[in-house]
Amino acid sequence: MRIAFYAPMKHLDDPEPSGDRRVANAFANALKNLGHDVFQASTFRSYEGTGSCERQNAIKRAAFEVRDDLLKQLANQPPELWFTYHVYHKSPDWIGPTISDHFDIPYVIAEASHAPKQENGPWKIALAGAVKAIRRADATISVNPTDEACLENLRGNHSGLHFIPPFIEAKSPMTASERSKLREYLATELEIDPSMPWLLCVAMMRPGAKRESYKVLANAMANTTRQPVPLLIAGSGSALPAVVEFFKEAASVRFVGECSPRKLRELYAAADLFVWPAVREGFGMAILEAQAAGLPVVAGYTPGVATIVDDGKTGILTEAGDAHSFARAVDRLLQHREIRSDMSMAAIYKTRQTHTSHVAEQKLRRILEGLRTGNAV
Repeated sequence: MRIAFYAPMKHLDDPEPSGDRRVANAFANALKNLGHDVFQASTFRSYEGTGSCERQNAIKRAAFEVRDDLLKQLANQPPELWFTYHVYHKSPDWIGPTISDHFDIPYVIAEASHAPKQENGPWKIALAGAVKAIRRADATISVNPTDEACLENLRGNHSGLHFIPPFIEAKSPMTASERSKLREYLATELEIDPSMPWLLCVAMMRPGAKRESYKVLANAMANTTRQPVPLLIAGSGSALPAVVEFFKEAASVRFVGECSPRKLRELYAAADLFVWPAVREGFGMAILEAQAAGLPVVAGYTPGVATIVDDGKTGILTEAGDAHSFARAVDRLLQHREIRSDMSMAAIYKTRQTHTSHVAEQKLRRILEGLRTGNAV
C-alpha cells in the first residue's frame, strides 16, 4: 500500500535527538520492511507545550492550511492509508482525519493517549483535536499500557485497539574478545579502571522529568557503598549545566556527550550495568537498547518501563524517584556478578522474543491486513 506517514510532535528528520523521533522512525521503517510505499506526508509540527489557547488556535489554523494544500497535492496519487505517530493533548493531528475521510482510506494512530483531566484545562483546544482523531481512527496502536484504559473509554469498546511493545532492530551483541578490546580502549580514553564494573546512563538533558531523573541518579550514586563507581553518562541538552552540577562531587563520572548510534553501541557493549531513574518516563528506548545489548538495568518503576524491564529477571525496578532504594539496587548488582550474568542473558532473550522490529512487523502486518480486507478487530 501507499502509506502517508505523519508525526505531528516531531517529524522523522527532526534535528533534535529524542525517543519520540526514534520510535516514529521505527514504525516508518517497519512499514517499509513490510513492502509498503511509505512517504512523509508533512513535517508540520502541531506541538504546543505552554498551554496557550492563542497559540493552539494559531497552530490549528496553520494545520488546516497545510491540510488543504495536501488535499490538492495528493489528488493525482492519493495514499491508500494514513498513519500518524503520537497523538495526545499537546500534539493533535489536525490533518490526517480529514484527508482520510476525503480519500475514503483507513486512518491509523500509533501511540495515542487521552488525558480527560485536560478537558477544561489549558490544552482543551488541542485536546479536542486529539480526541476527534482518536475517535476517527480505524486502528489505534498503544506502546504503553498506561494509555489503554483511557483509549478504551474514549472509543467505547475494544474494537480497533492494539498493543505493540516498544521495539528496535535486533543486532547481535559483541563477542567477549571484541568487548575486552573495547573496554581497554575506552578505559584509556576515559581514564577509568577496566577491572571495575562500569555503570552507563544514556539520556538527553532537558528540563523537567529528565533533569529530575539525573538529580535522583546523582543522589543515588552518592549513596552507593561501592565507591568510586565509574559512571559513563551519554547525552546532552539545555539542562547540561544543571546535570554537571548534580555530579560535581563524583570524581568517577565521565560525561561523554551526545553520541552517534555506533558510539552508543560501543558504550552498551563495554558497560556492565545500565542505570536510569526514569522519572515519569513513558518507557525509555535507551533502556530497551541496553537490554538488547545484554545489560542488566536498574530503573525507576513506571508501567511503561515495566513492559521492558522484567523486575528481578532482566533488572531491578525501584520506587519512582527514590534515590535510596535505587542506590541499594545498584549495590546489589555490583556486588553479585552472577546475578548480573543471569540478568544479561535474560535481557537478550526477552528482547529477541518481544521487542524486535520483526515481532512488531508481524503484528503490524495483521493490523493492516485486517483494515485492507475489512476484517479489522
